[in-house]
Amino acid sequence: MKEKVQVFGRFLSGMVMPNIGAFIAWGIITALFIPTGWRPNETLNQLVSPMSSMLLPLLIAYTGGNVVAGQRGGVIGAIATMGVIVGSDVPMFIGAMIVGPLSAWVIKKFDKLMENKVKAGFEMLVNNFSLGIIGAILAIAAMFGITPLVTALNNVMQAGVGFFVDHGLLPLASIFIEPAKVLFLNNAINHGILSPMGIQQVEETGKSIFFLLEANPGPGLGVLLAYCIAGKGSAKSSAPGAVIIHFLGGIHEIYFPYVLMNPLLLISCIAGGAAGIFVFNLMGVGLTSTASPGSILAIVMMAERHSYVGLFLGVAAAALVSFAISLPLLKFMGKDTSLEEAQQKKDSMKRQAKGIAQEKVQVQAQASGKIRKIAFACDAGMGSSAMGATVLKKKIAAAGLSGIEVIHTPVSSIPADVQIVVTHQELGERAAHSNPSAERILITNFLAAPEYDVLVENLKKRNQN
Repeated sequence: MKEKVQVFGRFLSGMVMPNIGAFIAWGIITALFIPTGWRPNETLNQLVSPMSSMLLPLLIAYTGGNVVAGQRGGVIGAIATMGVIVGSDVPMFIGAMIVGPLSAWVIKKFDKLMENKVKAGFEMLVNNFSLGIIGAILAIAAMFGITPLVTALNNVMQAGVGFFVDHGLLPLASIFIEPAKVLFLNNAINHGILSPMGIQQVEETGKSIFFLLEANPGPGLGVLLAYCIAGKGSAKSSAPGAVIIHFLGGIHEIYFPYVLMNPLLLISCIAGGAAGIFVFNLMGVGLTSTASPGSILAIVMMAERHSYVGLFLGVAAAALVSFAISLPLLKFMGKDTSLEEAQQKKDSMKRQAKGIAQEKVQVQAQASGKIRKIAFACDAGMGSSAMGATVLKKKIAAAGLSGIEVIHTPVSSIPADVQIVVTHQELGERAAHSNPSAERILITNFLAAPEYDVLVENLKKRNQN
């Protein structure tokens, strides 16, 4: 069930993540030129509404359609999404996430049906007119069929969120957000759920707190600082580096393994997140667009001009509360927070469950041929995987190995020619489904995983042989 939720969440966020640059561009224009912005400009302010209501939903729809059926899927997804855009008065991000992939699925089925049935010389004619005709039909159907459903869903979500906001209960959202983040659903929550709601709120008020509910680095910062003081083994030694990568680099996945080693720390994350949201809400803090990655630098750049004091206070409150709860949990309630032991225990349990002896795994690895391509996979393929790939490249270069390509990729789309996949153990099953033929190396510590050195030594033997 967890894997299915992760896959669905990854599909949602996968439509938004490739277009983050466009969201940032829109956020910068909004922060600068709206009436309450840094440099109010009536002419340039005219860019804000068309970008949020048309450009961004069309990009999402094209990306979602492209994932399902390639370029034709992307084109028909954008065509059909115009129906929900024109049929609604609010930005149709959820509509784009539904209509884009659905339309691509329809054209994919049509192409499959017509396969080997078109006479030679008529391929282009059939392809172009089928796309145009089906696209027109789907745009009309979306306008009168999908739009009312999405509008009703938006109204329900607004009413629910409004209830929490009006009654001062928004901090309770941390009860759901923080545990889901640790299960690597952070991108799905932020880009698939909160961002569409936030952009709609920006249209109305010029800023939104929803962009901060998941992106706040405070809770994770508190956990990592507690590990710097009370951690053990490599958990303690790697925590300072993780603090920098998490807080300044914005890669929140770096602290997830630290929480997974001691699930009681979810209490500190939830409390820290709630404290941050309370301060943000109390002081009227909001961002003008998605902050991605969730770095304090990106958050500051996207902050509304009057929000800086409350922003820093909210992040600090979240970090302090999380730290204050994490420290005693690590000191007095945690039995052992060693990354190595946690990993060995989980690996052992996994091998026992699958009936695989460690010796068999080692013999199989030694028998494999030369390695030419390695992938580091994470949920979105942009954060922790990019960092892990950089670490691997440096270690491989230092070992004098050449001719080995190391890439970073989303765990749901690992290229078929990849021979070894390195990923977090929570994503191991998804990696197996994405590329069943590749060897998998499952880690728990992105910065200092002992598996990196073992892999390099293994590469030396295999590539020399």
